[in-house]
Amino acid sequence: MQPNPNPSAPAAAPTAADLPPRVDSHQLLRGHRTIEIEHGEQRYTLRVTKDNKLILTK
Repeated sequence: MQPNPNPSAPAAAPTAADLPPRVDSHQLLRGHRTIEIEHGEQRYTLRVTKDNKLILTK
């Protein structure tokens, strides 16, 4: 998205092409509280905390 050349004019709303893809965490976790994600040669762990927050660790 390009900067607004006229600051007094309202910014254009982002289009679908400007937004990143969205994935529901339930699709990734599929009922588990922890999953491993391989990214290249690295392995990461995504887990749900007791407060229902996500933590990604290497």
